[in-house]
Amino acid sequence: MSDRMIRQMLRAAAVVAIGALALSACTGLPTSGDVNVGLELGESPDDTDFLPLASGPAPGADPQEIVEGFMEAAITPADNWEIARRFLTPEMQRSWRPGTGVAVDVSALDRTVASSVGQETVEEAETAEVQVLLDQVASVDESGEYSPSPGPSNLAFAVEREPDGEWRISQAPDGTVIDQERFSRVFEGYPLQYFDSTWSRLVPDVRWFPRRASIATTVAQALIGGAPSEWLEPAVQSAFPADVQLAQDAVPINSSQVAEVALTRAASTLDQTTLGRMRTQLQETLRAAGVRISQVRFVVDGRALDAPLADTVEPTPETGPLILAADAFGAIVGDEITPLDGISEEILGIADPIASIDVAADDSRAAVQLADGRVYLAADGRLDELDTPPSVVPPSLDPYGYTWTVPAGEPAALQAWEPDVSPRQIAGAWPNASSVLRLRVSGDGARVAAVVAVGGQQWIVVAAIVRDETGVPVELGPLKQLTQIEGDVEGLAWVGDYRLSVLADPSSPDLLTQMVGGVGFVETAPTGSTSLAGARTAAGTRILAGGSLYAHAGSAWREVATDVRVLATRAGQ
Repeated sequence: MSDRMIRQMLRAAAVVAIGALALSACTGLPTSGDVNVGLELGESPDDTDFLPLASGPAPGADPQEIVEGFMEAAITPADNWEIARRFLTPEMQRSWRPGTGVAVDVSALDRTVASSVGQETVEEAETAEVQVLLDQVASVDESGEYSPSPGPSNLAFAVEREPDGEWRISQAPDGTVIDQERFSRVFEGYPLQYFDSTWSRLVPDVRWFPRRASIATTVAQALIGGAPSEWLEPAVQSAFPADVQLAQDAVPINSSQVAEVALTRAASTLDQTTLGRMRTQLQETLRAAGVRISQVRFVVDGRALDAPLADTVEPTPETGPLILAADAFGAIVGDEITPLDGISEEILGIADPIASIDVAADDSRAAVQLADGRVYLAADGRLDELDTPPSVVPPSLDPYGYTWTVPAGEPAALQAWEPDVSPRQIAGAWPNASSVLRLRVSGDGARVAAVVAVGGQQWIVVAAIVRDETGVPVELGPLKQLTQIEGDVEGLAWVGDYRLSVLADPSSPDLLTQMVGGVGFVETAPTGSTSLAGARTAAGTRILAGGSLYAHAGSAWREVATDVRVLATRAGQ
């Protein structure tokens, strides 16, 4: 083993050890209690900066080691990547822009690094070129948007000898590189909040930024000075006018946990409705980012603006999983099934086998699909049949009272059925897909998720639902691919506001939980799993296998009910 490889291994081991110490040191810190005066500007009272640390350049390091050390230093973004800048020449330190994006690769150990110094030896050379080949899996752009981008990627560096004899990088690509294992330790997904087209619901748009104590400032800058992701933009809007910006590069949080946000003077001319929506949008963004605040206060030139909170639709309280048993349909809590008025009796009166049931968030209606493919809408004590072909995938309700259906082999035939079961054709549905295996509308009604077949591959995708000002759906926006999936798909569900779960391959079932605009993870599902129902948290996910209902019990699954015929879903989950 070469000296250089030994130094690499020691340096990597040191980084892991320091990161582990930093993480373990945080576990005993208090997460509640009074807030003390003296926080840094933009700091969340309970935030702790526990980023792993990298090392600066080692004396006598050769060009290849300098480039490898520079890339390793991307794990420490503190102080504007101060450690990484030590590997650069003075001129390059001033011009390098680490915030332009992130390349996420499979592993730092899988990078192929090759250096060249021309005809000279390393000891004689004054300049060198270093090429780095990555096995890239994803990227994060300047706005923090995460996108899968698998494939090889080549990075070129120029290295030169400084007057003191040490090698430093004189040319480097903007942005940073980090392996996928450490990506989620260094970066965090923060859901920026935007309003839907009716100003009644907030819709999350996840962005990835380095974990730091001043995250309040980071997400406020991204929300106020940025724009929604391109795929989501047709369905959402921001309350912040283009001429209103942060007046200072900090969001201080005082001892009363009030985030004081200084805005430019254009904000002083806005009406209370706009100011209230701005405050609601930013306040909920900060809270979703984990910043502990009591409220947001806008100020212009030191004067507070009157900004009442906007009215938004509150989530319906969860009442437990919905199941169909031999003689009951409703929400199960313990051993008791509570029926749903105007729905349960009608469903129990159906003699034919039932394949799926989707219940509105307010329990006002249910979309019922029979085993032969027929679809009925149960509401107000009656059953109305939808004129759908037998090949439709399980239907999905939205918060506006529409029932969404699509034939498996005809993606362009997507329809949204009004409460009176009259259909509306939805334009722009999955133009490149050959089939649709599952679809689910989100709880805010601004997004639809699906599992589609494209070119012989199965993909989890999302798209914006474009509605008019009254909430009537018109078309789908551009499709965004999240991740590829293999095996027979048995279910698709929303978990919370911006995660999806997919159940696949019943013979050896896996449950994939995928962030919309982020990373995912896979766990083993109960053997023989045939359907799932989402919830507001991953722990609330339920799975049906062999007539038994299973719930999470830590990292395992626990049987909570038996003799279940159908595990129903709730709209938006």
